[in-house]
Amino acid sequence: MSLPSDAERRTYSYLGPAGTFTEAALAQVPEARGQIWRPVHNVGEALSDVTSGRSDAAMIAIENSVDGGVTTTLDALATMPGLRIVGEYLVPVSFVLVASRGTTLADVRRIAAHPVAYAQSHLWLQESLPTHEHVPAASNVASTIGLLDGSLTVEAAIAPPNITEHYDIDVLADNIGDNANAVTRFVLVSRVVAPVPPTGADKTTVIAELPDDRPGSLLELLEQFSTRGINLGLIQSRPIGDTMGRYRFIIDADGHVQDERMADALMGVRRFSPRIVFLGSYPRADRQVVHYSDRYADELFVEARDWLRGILTGEPAE
Repeated sequence: MSLPSDAERRTYSYLGPAGTFTEAALAQVPEARGQIWRPVHNVGEALSDVTSGRSDAAMIAIENSVDGGVTTTLDALATMPGLRIVGEYLVPVSFVLVASRGTTLADVRRIAAHPVAYAQSHLWLQESLPTHEHVPAASNVASTIGLLDGSLTVEAAIAPPNITEHYDIDVLADNIGDNANAVTRFVLVSRVVAPVPPTGADKTTVIAELPDDRPGSLLELLEQFSTRGINLGLIQSRPIGDTMGRYRFIIDADGHVQDERMADALMGVRRFSPRIVFLGSYPRADRQVVHYSDRYADELFVEARDWLRGILTGEPAE
């Protein structure tokens, strides 16, 4: 059996190089196996690959259980049109401190690290290397590459545990992360497509702006979901940037746009907000089924709509 040519294969962009947590997330996508994986330097490049057609989809980090939402990702999704989230993946996060062969912990003065990895290793660094200097790196693997090729003037780097599978390097310390339960949430982003059918264990992501800055406006936005029994897993504000005090809100809501209650809530947000971006309804990474109170069952929304239709058409009451 002949293998598909590059022209027949799909292309997936991810924050490279090989060995990053983003690559580990992409490895969880069954349809990406055997396809072309394109390493890029940042989230903006990954999403530009998708909008330009260079790639079919991009894997990007959107939230960390320790640091919260990834602001560069959230801002990019809010401002780049034509994108849709089609999947969600979770990757446990831990870190090691690595150095060139023969280096000891006593030799370390400067450490290369991605800013997120550095922040999540702060306690260990303060205890073990209190006088160190941080040199930022573009990714958790780029820190090691910069150490090895000399492009970063450092004696050590913070990297993923599998770094030794890719580079000849010594591990000076294991498990240096501050939180052993740290997890990063990734999303697979494509160009706009119809949402995949609901599974019962779904999540919907939107970005909405408030119509004005007044008491109760945020509450009014959130009530579009709460009055329909929809739980919110994430709500994070980001400045719009056109003037001080104006914000957009990134919202993860439990459920699917094809659910009657979710569709009704999103229409409520659309009427309320001057701008709402629907980013997608997709299966939850944890496959946890979304449960609703009986009073928010889809059948009740359908029955209420049929009841109103009967009034408008003059049908006799049963």
